[in-house]
Amino acid sequence: MTWISKSVTGLGLLFLAHACYSAYEHSALHSTSTAALSTTSHIATAASSLPIDISIETLVAVFTVCLGLVLGTPELRPIQWRVWAGKIEREGEAGYTNIDGQVDKDYVGNPFRVLESRPGFVDIRKQRKEFAAWVREGGGSDATIKS
Repeated sequence: MTWISKSVTGLGLLFLAHACYSAYEHSALHSTSTAALSTTSHIATAASSLPIDISIETLVAVFTVCLGLVLGTPELRPIQWRVWAGKIEREGEAGYTNIDGQVDKDYVGNPFRVLESRPGFVDIRKQRKEFAAWVREGGGSDATIKS
């Protein structure tokens, strides 16, 4: 997270804490005033909800926290494997460094490395002809004499 996203998230959390404290104080004040009124008079008071300023402050605080968290998220990775592999081949480690300059733990290098390093198809007929030529040249007789 960058300092901008951290500061926006912190400011939103501060607003949210203030809204929660204001709501608590309002409910505590309302309950003590209702208890005092009920003992002195038998008039039923309507249940009051939170004032509109506390509700607006809560909504603004939640929006600010969400905005700060969204600003701090890293760039999303491509979903398609070929796009992801192409990005790794083009950019290498530089495309997968985080804000601190360290390479992400899910960076694996060239994804086509396994495909490029595997042996090709085996041509049995070609190997049979090479073996027959080797035997005709005396490769087989030298091996039996030496052993």
